Amino acid sequence: MIFVTGASGNVGTAVVECLRTRQVPFRIGSRKLTSIVSEAGIESVPFDFLDVSTFRSAVRGCNAVFLLRPPAISDTQTTLNPFLDVAREEGVQHVVFVSVAGAADNPIVPHHAVEQHLRQGKGWTILRPGFFAQNLGDAYRDDIVQDDRIFVPAGAGRVAFIDVRDLAEVAVNALVDPKPHQEQSYTLTGAESLTFAEVASILSDQLGRAIAYDPASVLGYCWHLFRRRMPPAQILVQTILHVGLRFGQAETVDATLGKILGHPPRTMRDYVHDYRNLWLKPD
Repeated sequence: MIFVTGASGNVGTAVVECLRTRQVPFRIGSRKLTSIVSEAGIESVPFDFLDVSTFRSAVRGCNAVFLLRPPAISDTQTTLNPFLDVAREEGVQHVVFVSVAGAADNPIVPHHAVEQHLRQGKGWTILRPGFFAQNLGDAYRDDIVQDDRIFVPAGAGRVAFIDVRDLAEVAVNALVDPKPHQEQSYTLTGAESLTFAEVASILSDQLGRAIAYDPASVLGYCWHLFRRRMPPAQILVQTILHVGLRFGQAETVDATLGKILGHPPRTMRDYVHDYRNLWLKPD
């Protein structure tokens, strides 16, 4: 039995789908059970990283945990780490944690404290994925649908996009058969590094209409997100993240993903082809 956190997000949804496809028993922890209980065959239990009273019952009977930090939680030392302690007490033998690149050496990143806590014991695998292809269907979707453009301050920076479906497959492999992945930290990227202009070209080909890449200025991007009513803290994070792309922070291709999967990673063209309905104009 595997306990899954973050099941409602892009990564968690892909993990759940992979577990279901492989018929692996699992349960979901959620603060809002009403959004999950409608899914036939999914066991769901009350769970909140901010409520320690939900920890023990959520993981009881589970031998593995898929751990994902909620974006709203920055203090992981009083939330995720105590949860890990309870999980160990309840017999959890392996934890697969989705971290971020650079977390091992950067104490400012919330994932750092979780990585350090895991490393004090055994039975863990740390995944450090690169930039998600699914951002096109999430953070960039409105700009693509409404304005036929990708509008980010990334300049000519290249990005080695990873499809969350590939990340989910690696996570489930480590959850189901942890032995080959014990105490391993993996940097995971796609197999190609693309500019946003190249991504826009792929969208144009697949959608049959012109999608442009409009390199935003920093101030222009902040104003754009403000007009979309994004919270100031999130505007800051989004801006710093995309400006970093200008300087090659996500351009390096790592071959680890394909080696673990045993097949080539999905490409950006694969992702856009599979989900092209996301960017169609409303009737």
